[in-house]
Amino acid sequence: MNEFSVSAISPSNIAIVKYWGKHGNQLPNNPSISFTLSRCHTETHVKVTKNDTGNYALHFLFEGKESPKFQEKIEKYLVENQQYFGFLKGLDLNIESSNSFPHSSGIASSAASMSALVLCLLQIEKTVNQNVTPLDMRKASFLSRLASGSAARSVYPVMALWGATPSVSSSSDEYAVPLEDIVHPVFKTYHDSILIVSNKEKSVSSRVGHSLMNSHPLAEQRYQTARENTEKLLKVLKNGDITEFIEIAEAEALQLHELMATSNPPYKLMEPNTLKIIDLVREFRRETKVPACFTLDAGPNVHLLYPDADDARVKSFIKDNLLQYCHDNQCIDDVVQNKTNL
Repeated sequence: MNEFSVSAISPSNIAIVKYWGKHGNQLPNNPSISFTLSRCHTETHVKVTKNDTGNYALHFLFEGKESPKFQEKIEKYLVENQQYFGFLKGLDLNIESSNSFPHSSGIASSAASMSALVLCLLQIEKTVNQNVTPLDMRKASFLSRLASGSAARSVYPVMALWGATPSVSSSSDEYAVPLEDIVHPVFKTYHDSILIVSNKEKSVSSRVGHSLMNSHPLAEQRYQTARENTEKLLKVLKNGDITEFIEIAEAEALQLHELMATSNPPYKLMEPNTLKIIDLVREFRRETKVPACFTLDAGPNVHLLYPDADDARVKSFIKDNLLQYCHDNQCIDDVVQNKTNL
């Protein structure tokens, strides 16, 4: 076969217990647990053509346009991990990628884009080697982690755990593991309404933020808290305790941003409207008993999490009370992914 094509769609994810701080080759300093999203995803297509050089070459387009920065990132990834990609020798790769969500919308695009790329690469390996067995998703998670840490979690539906955790014997710092089989049905219905407070590029990248944890005075205390919250959340996910879920999710989100504020140098990514939305969400929950809660990524935008049973009331609340604090009244509605990527 001198020419063939492969495709993959992989979603972003939103961590409940946050990964913040790493060592070695993309290894986490604490475990993390995330919801896998459904509508915010990257779609990648690769046209593969054999060549006579014995080397591989690639050309990358993002949403129909050349993207030298991302092409360089892919090339660097393949070179640094060439021991896993020997099957690419003698192949030309024409890669086209697009996102279902706006750029700089506060959604983890690297998790979606790099896991989608890895899923394509593994399909190429299967085709070249004429292997008819299903893709090894643990291998997909491992290779995605080498490309972008949180991408390790995006290859699994519903929820995933990344990082060695005593109560989960299969867990590892090297790859994520699926939690779908233990998750209470209520969490499988969850919505994530992403309130876009700002669409500007972050003033401090996540890569820099991770590096600042190396000298952070509260680092070890943070890692211990994250390990404890991971064990608590695993129990919550089994028993369906939404009240404790809210406590863990919101505490983790705020601690992430407290770590930024106490780094050296200190910095902040939350904006005044971030805090206004948080206050309104908490007030809404107190007054209505609707179990909506917030989490934050490493940015100013707010992820509003709630069960499907409360969808109508929360959507009305967003429209009437929160959109005014969003950039161009922008809110992206997503739901937990309940199917596999392929």
